[in-house]
Amino acid sequence: MAARKSTATSSISKEDLLKFYRDMLLIRRFEEKAGQLYGMGLIGGFCHLYIGQEAVVVGLEAAASEGDKRVTSYRDHGHMLACGMDPKGVMAELTGRAGGYSRGKGGSMHMFSKERHFYGGHGIVGAQVPIGAGLAFADKYLGNDRVTFTYFGDGAANQGQVYETYNMAELWMLPVVFVIENNQYAMGTSVQRSTKSPSLWERGAAYGIPGEEVDGMDVLAVRAAGEKAVAHCRAGKGPYILEMKTYRYRGHSMSDPAKYRTREEVQKMREEKDAIEHVRDLLLTGKHATEDDLKSIDKEIKDIVNASAEFAKDSPEPDPSELWTDIYATDVPQEA
Repeated sequence: MAARKSTATSSISKEDLLKFYRDMLLIRRFEEKAGQLYGMGLIGGFCHLYIGQEAVVVGLEAAASEGDKRVTSYRDHGHMLACGMDPKGVMAELTGRAGGYSRGKGGSMHMFSKERHFYGGHGIVGAQVPIGAGLAFADKYLGNDRVTFTYFGDGAANQGQVYETYNMAELWMLPVVFVIENNQYAMGTSVQRSTKSPSLWERGAAYGIPGEEVDGMDVLAVRAAGEKAVAHCRAGKGPYILEMKTYRYRGHSMSDPAKYRTREEVQKMREEKDAIEHVRDLLLTGKHATEDDLKSIDKEIKDIVNASAEFAKDSPEPDPSELWTDIYATDVPQEA
């Protein structure tokens, strides 16, 4: 891969670079393993992989603080891992096992973690956007200085509920960062064919919401933009929009042969814009790590991912009685 210049290298440390490298590599290796398990029939239903987009969620998590919330769509495994959810619990949920985060009932698209402030994983396109605003509304009501990261794709950006949410979020000055993960394709439709807008983040101007376009293949640029957006929200200035220009290497889902684009296009992105290779180059050229150091990290990550797959295989299927659990909330505080 040719050397790339990052837009935000001035304040980067060796520790930050190594963490970014490790976190992005974990997501990629995990997703590769998930693809293998899907091919073996151990993961059923739909499975949308995050390979190629790792810098977006890793960079934004670096800008988050404890207690901040996140909600996303169905391409969600990377978000779970980036916010600290256990790979074993995530993989077990993908395979529909009792050891999963939703005890095997949510699968790829619907798992949650109250401890990590992760609120899904939503299969309905755009449905998570108003939910994200609702989470932010709760935080503003409680006055706890928290921010919600609400992720959605370029396809969802054309959904009506997104703009209803924009209006209410700005009207109520909610602390929500709207993150558009523009990976260039809504299922099989190129963004150029689905919208006439020159950019997606600028649509927020109609509601008075500021924002910007970010190189979503550069984790340092993502972190810098995330810090700016979070500061805006914590200052009580309302929502902010980040359009992350990123790219997925795989099809929309595991059942998508991706014939709507050429192999040359994908290969060009891998060779020129890969987010993990970018950080790898920074580590090596800055003499922060050696080839052997990075090989050791790769082995460590592969061991973690393999252990998650074995845990999933060994975990039992949910008991039939689980069909009757988690239907109603039982711990909601009652008014006096």
